[in-house]
Amino acid sequence: MSELITAELVDLDLSAATKDAAARSLAERMVAAHRVTDLDGFLADVAAREAQMPTGLDGGIGIPHCRSEHVNAPTLAFGRSAAGIDFGAADGPADLVFLIAAPAGADDDHLTILSGLARRLMDPEFTAALRAGRDPAAVAALIRGEEPAEEPAAEEGTALEPETGTAEAAGSVPFRIVAVTSCPTGIAHTYMAAESLAAAGRAEGVEVTVETQGSGGFKKLDPAVIAAADAVIWAHDVEVRERTRFRGKPLVDVGVKAGINRPAELIAEARRKAERGEIAAVSEADGGKDSGDGDADRSGADHAHFGVRLRTYLMSGVSYMVPFVAAGGLLIALSFAIGGYETASAKSVADHFVWGEADSWAALLNQIGSAAFAFLVPVLAGYIAYGMADRPALVPGFVGGSIALTVNAGFLGGLVAGLLAGAVVMAIQRVPVHATLRGIMPVLVIPLIASAVVGFLMFIVVGKPIASLQNALTDWLNGLSGSNAVILGVVLGLMMCFDMGGPLNKVAYAFAVGGLADPTDGSLKVMAAVMAAGMVPPLAMALATTVRKKLFTKTERENGRAAWVLGASFITEGAIPFAAADPLRVIPSVMAGGAVTGALSMAFGATLRAPHGGVFVVPLIGEPFLYLLAIAAGTLVATALVVLLKGARRAAQDPAGAAGASGSGDPRVPVVA
Repeated sequence: MSELITAELVDLDLSAATKDAAARSLAERMVAAHRVTDLDGFLADVAAREAQMPTGLDGGIGIPHCRSEHVNAPTLAFGRSAAGIDFGAADGPADLVFLIAAPAGADDDHLTILSGLARRLMDPEFTAALRAGRDPAAVAALIRGEEPAEEPAAEEGTALEPETGTAEAAGSVPFRIVAVTSCPTGIAHTYMAAESLAAAGRAEGVEVTVETQGSGGFKKLDPAVIAAADAVIWAHDVEVRERTRFRGKPLVDVGVKAGINRPAELIAEARRKAERGEIAAVSEADGGKDSGDGDADRSGADHAHFGVRLRTYLMSGVSYMVPFVAAGGLLIALSFAIGGYETASAKSVADHFVWGEADSWAALLNQIGSAAFAFLVPVLAGYIAYGMADRPALVPGFVGGSIALTVNAGFLGGLVAGLLAGAVVMAIQRVPVHATLRGIMPVLVIPLIASAVVGFLMFIVVGKPIASLQNALTDWLNGLSGSNAVILGVVLGLMMCFDMGGPLNKVAYAFAVGGLADPTDGSLKVMAAVMAAGMVPPLAMALATTVRKKLFTKTERENGRAAWVLGASFITEGAIPFAAADPLRVIPSVMAGGAVTGALSMAFGATLRAPHGGVFVVPLIGEPFLYLLAIAAGTLVATALVVLLKGARRAAQDPAGAAGASGSGDPRVPVVA
């Protein structure tokens, strides 16, 4: 870290009151040091990273960080705040703030900076020295590591040597633990938990070997080290990769913060489980969680952890299904544009095809599209199951999805079939089997048994009730009119624009494309409203950056030009950079615009058979001119609101009319408009 920080990048009297102002103050030092080329562009990237997950850590530490094309050299700036700044940590404000900048694409540099700093922050003497330092040059030297070397922490996959006086020094074999640490971003908490467990192991005379599964990949532990271990600790907030390596060992399974805050307790618990001979059942699809480990930190997180996993499973199925929907839906829509709706009842082109007739080509497109659509529900179910239990779950998932179509359970049946298939396979994987059978389990035994069980459940138990629910939903959609249709349009518009490609957006989109599996007038209206509302956020931001340029940074204006094409193509994510930089003004504005568009689309009775395409499929839309009017109205509403809100903030920051700091939150900092 010798070239990352200098005295000029240290502020021992950081006076910023908010995390945005703190990031700006430290980033200005980077600009002055010629490490950052575009202040506002870099701050937008910092804000986008902060929007993903707060960067506050327990112990009064904030680590805002990002990769950015506006950084020309890996850089670290440090600020110390007397009042404290809220970075989202559970234990309160941070007084030690590290702003870390890495060039775009410099993943190795970025992770080296973050992991190295995170490990050192677990040393209370290091943080105490930072709080006591009085000279910026001395503090910079301290951060660079220019002080008496401490005992080094273990690298990934490297065992920690016990301290002198432990059992190993006395000639006996020490207690051995292998551990895995991981967090959603795979950076700070991952390495802090690793260092915390390592330090506790040294203090207890325990040999600890840690595998950090960070965002830059992971170096697997040596199988011999795992085989020799007496127990395993998982301190993780995301699924442990290749978990079956640890089968047959006592296991302590906790959240990553428990690894940081309670390492000695975890080591003691691992010892107790080893002494009692408790062996965890670990499968490839399940975390092997042991409800008896008494982990208070985990108890509060388990439900959220399951919710995150459930959402991941469902989105896995939707992501694999969407290409089938897009290809099939567009082909069917094109066939109707060429030959009319009677094309759907044409004879098979395998027997009746005339090269020179447009109707034959329309029928060909329709039947190819219908073939693609026939996979929609089985693919959804199969890949939900795959997300839960990996490849052994594909067969029962596809079988369950196909049965859902057979019993007319439709899209909802596919969802349930996928979840059932994944759950059944996970249950089978928990059953201990002889080593001679393990090779045939995933390719023969599991698919056979799981398919039979899922088939029984779908045909006999849940299929018909789900089909009744699906029919009721279809009848409800077809019966929507007047105010009920408008209200549904408002709700769908709000969902599409709230997180712009996130979970709520995907739920609304999945609801719409699910209706295309068995299209009705109501489901086609829903598809039209969803796509129209999803186009509003990027179009609104593109228009806003055009009509009021001075309210936006140079980078935002550049993004605005691209947002025209993204919005027209129904790529809602084109507005994310604007929302990340100023969520309190952008998100409510585009939600209002999306609600207007969704409501108008439903009120106008616009229909859409294509699940994607934006303005490029307007010829395939029912009531196309009114549909475009709905999109225009919502775009204008969102643009007007975002301009009004940003203008009001600017006026409040600088009532005298001087250029204010867009997104700064610190009136002391001037900004070039």
